[in-house]
Amino acid sequence: MRAADTALALLITAIWGLNFSIIKLGLATLDPNLLAAIRFTLCAIPAVFFVARPRVAWLYWVAYGLLFGVLQWGAVYAGIYFGLSAGLASLVLQVAVFFTMAGGVLFFNERVSAPLLLGTVVAFSGVAIVFAYGDDHASTLGLGLVVVAAIAWAAANLVVKRAKPANMFGFMVWSSLVAPVPLFLLSYGFAGPERIVQSLAAIDGIAIFSILFQVYPTTLFGYAVWNGLLKRYPVSTVAPMALFVPVFGMLGSVWIFGELLPGYKWLAMACVIVGLLINRFGSGWWQQLHGPLRA
Repeated sequence: MRAADTALALLITAIWGLNFSIIKLGLATLDPNLLAAIRFTLCAIPAVFFVARPRVAWLYWVAYGLLFGVLQWGAVYAGIYFGLSAGLASLVLQVAVFFTMAGGVLFFNERVSAPLLLGTVVAFSGVAIVFAYGDDHASTLGLGLVVVAAIAWAAANLVVKRAKPANMFGFMVWSSLVAPVPLFLLSYGFAGPERIVQSLAAIDGIAIFSILFQVYPTTLFGYAVWNGLLKRYPVSTVAPMALFVPVFGMLGSVWIFGELLPGYKWLAMACVIVGLLINRFGSGWWQQLHGPLRA
């Protein structure tokens, strides 16, 4: 991956990591499915009236909208709502990296080089450290929901890789159009009309900021750039960059909510950074030592 694209991917992971705490701010006012529904409504409207429909089979952008909007983010919002801390949610979601890489091997015949595999294992050891120590704010339901979200994100990544839409922004806008109705129905079914009305009546400046941050920098900008990288590079190269998200996610929790970062979380973040350095520079080191890369 070019240095400029690596820097761009790093910027996106910083936005995404901070987004988990921003989501938690919004959940103080809104039902999780309702918050997700509003997010994707604003991602689609009014842009859908000005952006051409992506030139791919409709099944791709519909599938992406359901996987990404309903399953991934609907489950993440619910996981945080049911007790998972914002920092831990950002971490658990990164198991999508391994599901995505496995999908790249199974469905696209991609090869995973030794440095890439080593870097990913080192980075994910940081995730394993946090799991091993546990988290007082975690709930079994919340953890399970975010694992479901990780599987959905991996599947959504593979849909993008298969579709290869020319206009990623248009792809994001039109796929966002798919998510609001199922999410509104889920909100109606689980929260009921009274809770929906109460939530909408209680919207304040913090909730509005939360929604706008999720719509524009996080979704329309962030995923358009990320999906563009997926189109240009192997998923096994792009996906490991997402392991930086929990670093920014935990730092965001400290900054916004004053959550403590004990020593094991610092160790976990160090593992993620070292692993990503191996992913970024390992191919060059390996070639210098052993010659051309082999799978």
